[in-house]
Amino acid sequence: MDEEVARSAVPATRGERARHWQYEELPGVDLLRASYVRKTFVTHTHENYVIAAITDGVEVFHHTGEDRYAGPGTLALVNPDTPHTGRAEGPEGWQYGAVYPGPDVVAEIAAETTGIRGTPGFSSPVLHDPYAARLVAEVLRAADEGNALAADTLLRVAVARLLRLNGGGMPPRTARSAGARNAARARAVLEEHMAGPPSLERLAADLGTSPFALLRAFKAAYGMPPHAWLTDARVRAARRMLDRGVTPAEAAVAVGFTDQPHLNRHFTRIVGVPPGAYRRERART
Repeated sequence: MDEEVARSAVPATRGERARHWQYEELPGVDLLRASYVRKTFVTHTHENYVIAAITDGVEVFHHTGEDRYAGPGTLALVNPDTPHTGRAEGPEGWQYGAVYPGPDVVAEIAAETTGIRGTPGFSSPVLHDPYAARLVAEVLRAADEGNALAADTLLRVAVARLLRLNGGGMPPRTARSAGARNAARARAVLEEHMAGPPSLERLAADLGTSPFALLRAFKAAYGMPPHAWLTDARVRAARRMLDRGVTPAEAAVAVGFTDQPHLNRHFTRIVGVPPGAYRRERART
């Protein structure tokens, strides 16, 4: 988010705002501008990388076992499939602009500009780098203006810089222990039966383990219990359907939510905007 937008951020008494959109000339990348005051993101993950440049206020997000703090000129950096939360540190809220490049986008940039081997990732979830934060703001500005050359160039420069300053290879996720293997099998079952999942007791019995043993193993492997992971996965699936033009009501039922209000509540708590607003922005691209 640029300085002009940050200065005009709405106060707490006037509510919150966010725009979550795509620019067709940046395939595989989501874009966000947001001003949040009371907003609290529940534990969730992203399929893409998160590169969020804070412009005002301080964001607190729980990541890898501890609270992280990101203020103006600082970037919050989250690798794909990494559980995290998000909220304001103080009553004034926080404002930020973010880009969410997909794994293929980041892998291509890493291969061309770094010596990182394997899957690239950010080493630290917080990096103070005002220059990179300004680059993120300029990517969003260029996308708003329809300047494809600038948007693509600045995105690549920003990602390459962040990987050079704060990048490395992410360790492979392998299910070595029996508990980890059971967690992976449970995840596969939940993915296959997203709209009608079994109970924890039934799931554990089918895997030949106990409910609490499976609960502990699943949380150790994926950072959240199975029911929370399933809600996150349902929202991800709903997003993909909305991207294709499916209505929120249809998406809600298809992924296993009771109705559209049920989807609205969880979608907004994870994505930051209601599914209807999310779909409208997709329709504009």
